[in-house]
Amino acid sequence: MKLLVTGAAGLLGREVVRLADHDVVPTYHSAPVDGGVRLDVRDRGEVEAVIRRVQPDAIIHAAFKQDDWATTAHGPANFAVAARDVRFVFVSTDAVFGGGPDPYDEDAPPSPITPYGAAKAAAETAVQVFHPNAVVARTSLIVASAGSSESELLTHALADGAPGAFFSENIRCPVHVSDLAAGLLELVESDHTGIAHLGGPEAVSRLELGRLIAIRDGLDPDALPALPGAISHIRLDSTRTQHLLKTRLRPVREFLRPLRS
Repeated sequence: MKLLVTGAAGLLGREVVRLADHDVVPTYHSAPVDGGVRLDVRDRGEVEAVIRRVQPDAIIHAAFKQDDWATTAHGPANFAVAARDVRFVFVSTDAVFGGGPDPYDEDAPPSPITPYGAAKAAAETAVQVFHPNAVVARTSLIVASAGSSESELLTHALADGAPGAFFSENIRCPVHVSDLAAGLLELVESDHTGIAHLGGPEAVSRLELGRLIAIRDGLDPDALPALPGAISHIRLDSTRTQHLLKTRLRPVREFLRPLRS
């Protein structure tokens, strides 16, 4: 299988490329990657040209930019139109939901309250309209093991006295980047279509997540400032998708268990 991976310079895209047991063609926009193809996903002509040149059997679309509607919303739509005959997995987010007391399963309708969530929800709609055999894979906060994820970088910065704080009432379902990448690769090889949820099975607050990272990395968890903020529970119920996968989506307290010295 020839696999095209967008956003290959990012945390998730890099891990997909690393784990893939395929002929992988990575794409990037501004940060070059080895063997990569430069691509502006906002430009449908470029997208069509790359697909014609590469002729992939499958695509995992992990490219996004939180503060850019065109990249986050139009980019996936461009791929859905240009690659409608190609196996397509689009990585979305739990931010398509606005928050509530109950977990969100794959049948829950999007209800975004942020521009980023709205952009991803718009992309989901476009992908499902133009590429009905695609997979829309929603995930949550992504954490790594090498200090490279947003949550890890922020934890170290706050523990070092940088301004800012973790929200203590923002509940999410963190997932390890390796589990997520492996799950996406399973989905791209499967015949599953429609919505899939790839969040971790354990819900924690942003503050709890920061504290777990701090403990793992030998930092003082009590040094992390907390900010109450508005209560926002966005819990992905990934039970249905987990039954499709051999990859086990580990709970956050397992993959952030303190390292043994």
